[in-house]
Amino acid sequence: MKTYLTITFTTEGGRPSEVSTRLQGIGFKPMTGNYDFIYSWSKKMVDPSEALELADLVQATLRGMKVLFKFETV
Repeated sequence: MKTYLTITFTTEGGRPSEVSTRLQGIGFKPMTGNYDFIYSWSKKMVDPSEALELADLVQATLRGMKVLFKFETV
């Protein structure tokens, strides 16, 4: 499974390079196209609770950066 992440930046928020560094620190990889980052799970299927735990981790990692994120696991 893969989790895709889209980030919306504001002029009052953290630098995009710092956001990228933080997300890479928790296992996301930058990408181009419809999404900004991708997380590759080590297994084929994940429970919704596991996806929510990852979303919680993303939120904690980006706290204070004044960015919005969209999270999609498929």
